[in-house]
Amino acid sequence: MDAAQQEATARARELQRNWYGEPLGALFRKLIDDLGLNQARLAGVLGLSAPMLSQLMSGQRAKIGNPAVVQRVQLLQELAAQVADGSVSAAEATERMDEIKRSQGGSVLSNTTQTAGSSGAPTVKRVVREIQSLLRSVAAAGDIIDAADSLAPTHPELAEFLRVYGAGRTSDAVAHYQVHQS
Repeated sequence: MDAAQQEATARARELQRNWYGEPLGALFRKLIDDLGLNQARLAGVLGLSAPMLSQLMSGQRAKIGNPAVVQRVQLLQELAAQVADGSVSAAEATERMDEIKRSQGGSVLSNTTQTAGSSGAPTVKRVVREIQSLLRSVAAAGDIIDAADSLAPTHPELAEFLRVYGAGRTSDAVAHYQVHQS
């Protein structure tokens, strides 16, 4: 690799760090390790071609162009955290990965027929995930925390919202949502 290619790769990885919180190579390797996948299976779950996944991992490409793929990455990160903390078994994780693979990445807030529970409304967890996905598509967790810290002195409720939904666990965000819906 010549100097220009090295510089382009470094620039792509820095952009990935800003957009996704870390370079995609590191993020995808964590998902592969935490969920017991190989690159081909990860590409399939995300809805990417194997070459595209490889280009994103190596820094030859900086950005995931499809918002549905970004949402699937976020869902897989959440799933990996649940596997790590023992709240989801390996068998459940495999089933959830199949669901994630089938997801179109559409908004659960506007498309309630796909995500509706028996009441005809989106489930709290689905709504919370949509809020998390939206916030995390705009900024990395560290940037969201920084924004929350700067808002905290004058707008503590907004700061709490950013921390809980932008960088917190889904279970904490669900609890927050339920408390504030009454």
